[in-house]
Amino acid sequence: MSDMLFEVRDLKCYFKSGKKTVKALDGVSFGIYKGETLSIVGESGCGKTTCARTLLSVYTPTEGAVIWNGKDTASLSRTERTTFRKENQMVFQDPYACLNPRMTVSEIIGEGMKRHFSYSGEKRQKIINELLETVGLTAEYASRFPHELSGGQRQRIGIARALALEPECLVCDEPVAALDVSIQAQIINLLMRLQAERNLTYLMISHDLTMVRHISDRIAVMYLGVIVELSDAEALYENPLHPYTKALFSAIPQAEPESDWLKHRVPLLGEVPNPINPPSGCKFCERCPYVMERCRKEAPQLQEQEEGHFVACWKSVRSTSSHSQQRLCRGESTGFALQIHLTQENA
Repeated sequence: MSDMLFEVRDLKCYFKSGKKTVKALDGVSFGIYKGETLSIVGESGCGKTTCARTLLSVYTPTEGAVIWNGKDTASLSRTERTTFRKENQMVFQDPYACLNPRMTVSEIIGEGMKRHFSYSGEKRQKIINELLETVGLTAEYASRFPHELSGGQRQRIGIARALALEPECLVCDEPVAALDVSIQAQIINLLMRLQAERNLTYLMISHDLTMVRHISDRIAVMYLGVIVELSDAEALYENPLHPYTKALFSAIPQAEPESDWLKHRVPLLGEVPNPINPPSGCKFCERCPYVMERCRKEAPQLQEQEEGHFVACWKSVRSTSSHSQQRLCRGESTGFALQIHLTQENA
């Protein structure tokens, strides 16, 4: 489809750890559409960042495919790969580690421009100054070094660096996690304003569920390398279907701690299993309060339970007559079509 920017098909990314294999991603499928914000949430170690970096070809997938504008990123030509890197930029989590301490702000922002654009030095500096103003800074910051800036200012520089190449998509890996609470809202509002002004597409990686609800069109919930639920943001918060999603949402701090929300809190028992030796069947079965015998034997696949709302859970799944190996799912509650290729087993 013309409005699809990325299509991820059964993506797997394994890493060797001695003689063992870490299954960081173990069959992930989703789509990202132009102009939307898709957020991926989950506990630390669930594979969120690995998914983002594999999407941008930082990591080579073990299996599966990443389709960008209808083309498999694994088979891009040299020219196409240069365009791919220009059009898809990343905003990193740590604003202290992602900037070269030996370079000035002007050099940091302009480095990519030298590679992709044939601007004169004067024009490049003019664009750098405009970018600084765009992210809420002034031109006088161009001559400063990263150690002279605060955390929020450094993150703004990271955003300006990403915008310098005029990208179509920004992959934001927990962009506010390392910042003070007072600064987080400023950065999120900046990202939302830039999206509206430049028609940007966002893949947002985060564990801040309050922020995710504020910025997202759709949300995918990951657990131990797989997506367990995917839906329109408001629908997911109003009616989470997977037990893991319910547990995550019940842990969100409330403005009124004396309200009855504690009565409905869903505790999670045990620890996240080792990705080197994940449980058979459903990966959440060892911590799920509703586990059944079938959960320990068969891994549930993402299936549409409500319009645009997909869940991988035997307890929530409805009976289906489909036995096809590839299924086309569409969810239009946010104005975006959702196309997911799913490998399904006969239930």
